[in-house]
Amino acid sequence: MQSISYFPKIISSSRTQQFTGNEDDRGKIEMSEQQDSPSHIFILSGQSNMAGRGGVIANHHIKLWDGIVPQECESHPAILRLSADLRWEEAAEPLHADIDAGKACGVGPGMPFANSVRDRLCGGGGGGGAIGLVPCAVGGTAIGEWARGEPLYENMVRRAKESVRSGGGGGTAEIIKCLLWYQGESDTSTERDAGAYWGNMEKLIHNVREDLCLPDLPVIQVALASGGPKYLEKVRETQLCMKMANLICVDAKGLKLEVDNIHLCTEAQIKLGQMLADAYLSNFVSPNSSSS
Repeated sequence: MQSISYFPKIISSSRTQQFTGNEDDRGKIEMSEQQDSPSHIFILSGQSNMAGRGGVIANHHIKLWDGIVPQECESHPAILRLSADLRWEEAAEPLHADIDAGKACGVGPGMPFANSVRDRLCGGGGGGGAIGLVPCAVGGTAIGEWARGEPLYENMVRRAKESVRSGGGGGTAEIIKCLLWYQGESDTSTERDAGAYWGNMEKLIHNVREDLCLPDLPVIQVALASGGPKYLEKVRETQLCMKMANLICVDAKGLKLEVDNIHLCTEAQIKLGQMLADAYLSNFVSPNSSSS
């Protein structure tokens, strides 16, 4: 393991990346002549266990990340992330540092996922293009806050669309390969929230697919490892039993938690990332193909 600081490498072209001057296009960036661009894009969304709290410790009542980056989470030139200001940069832990802002972010499942699928999708030396991670998760959020029209949902869709415009594949939405979703702890407190989870999740998947014009977009959701004890199992049952086309569930139950008994520890996040990778490769990538 190594301890590093978070100083991501910006992936830029010979031209300076800049925001357009058109008021209607505020927030969009020019990425032409970019040296590297992803051709396999994955959306990472949900709440704190997707954002990553592995290695976050309390120090005199202040939560801080310990800075330890295991080998499975190390950066690689073929793994990029879309920053909060919509720039592709070499991905590094913590992936959600500028997305789940104001909170102590640590290791999440995104980097071990990307490292686990990298060789298969990118052909080892990167000949199949780079992997692009689009972090969108925000801790402490209920699924109702991810409804169409809500700021979190609209930001996720906006970031996904921008990732395509600046990615490879001629700007086609098909380079978005999967939505990785880990959320639900905030919906385990009341019977009403837990009971509404199924319908809310179905709407979320339908809306994302419709708004991204990807009717068959694969979605892998994580069944909760923690939450309010009274309705945790009700939400888990929903996650494990949902049946929709191209929807897969990975079960996080039993993975080791931090001392707060809510967040996955670094070791568990690595395992989860590898589980997500196995689920994606076995369900959505042809065995005889190096690319999806």
